[in-house]
Amino acid sequence: MASQLISIVIPALNEAASLPQLHKEIAAVATRDGYDLEIMFVDDGSTDDSWDVICRLAREDKRVRGLRMRRNFGKAAALSAGFAAVHGDLVMTLDADLQDDPACIPRFLAKLKEGFDVVSGWKQTRHDPWHKVYPSRVFNWLVSRTTHVSLHDHNCGMKLYRRAALQEIQLYGEMHRFVPVLASARGFRVAEVVVDHRPRVHGRSKYGAWRFVKGLLDLLTVLFLTGFDQRPQHFLGSVGLVSTLLGLVGMVFMAGMWVITRLLALMFTWIEPYSIHERALVYYCLAAIVIGVQFLSVGFLAELITYTASRNSENYSIREEVGSETDADKPAFRVG
Repeated sequence: MASQLISIVIPALNEAASLPQLHKEIAAVATRDGYDLEIMFVDDGSTDDSWDVICRLAREDKRVRGLRMRRNFGKAAALSAGFAAVHGDLVMTLDADLQDDPACIPRFLAKLKEGFDVVSGWKQTRHDPWHKVYPSRVFNWLVSRTTHVSLHDHNCGMKLYRRAALQEIQLYGEMHRFVPVLASARGFRVAEVVVDHRPRVHGRSKYGAWRFVKGLLDLLTVLFLTGFDQRPQHFLGSVGLVSTLLGLVGMVFMAGMWVITRLLALMFTWIEPYSIHERALVYYCLAAIVIGVQFLSVGFLAELITYTASRNSENYSIREEVGSETDADKPAFRVG
């Protein structure tokens, strides 16, 4: 592992007080274990002196690089910018708040050496307020159960990736917390290691209660992307068919009741004919049919978009290749 370049991408938002100490700790680990290191700080629209600190660190240490966003685009965008700029075969992410201990880096490298492609950190003992810890535990349990990627801490900012895994994942919104899930859906092997979590000393948390709600919405998106990204009609069409069939069954039932009661009313004057237009059920059935047709239509459009996109990008992932082929050995294809 020591012969490979390790790129550490660190998004920072108003973390000027933490950056020098973080750099010092990372450098100490690299010196102790002989890592070939690249440190990329991404200033995500800070309003404090974070960029000045990054510039100073870059002047003092040739291993340090920096990117400055024009404004705050969010953590996923900052990570994407960092991933695109670094050169390492192995890429680690680390939060700038000093809560995750850089001394744990060797644990990630050792786990990756076992044959995994993504290693996620697990803050087994957290030093955060209860209103952050317990919602996070519920969220992690829910993500693990629904995605079948069993990690104790999907939100941990300390993760290690092989470059191949990152090259097949597109980050946007707040999808950074689901990178292991997205990587697993592409066939990459995911593991986790325990990290030493420390209390926050400088600054304040950038996340509030709204993060839990946004996380649930992002989880729904991830479930759709990982399950139906190449076959959206299987989901949208299924919903549309069920809705349409329920509406049609209801309409057939009411039509049958109208015919039967009309016939019976001819024989028995005390029977009141079934009146369709006075029933609320008719409106529910009509709404179900309309909604069902809309889902089917959106499904066809999604299939068209997926087909068009698949012509320009691979919808598969190759782990490794062995052997070689010369032009003479390649099979010939004939037209006509």
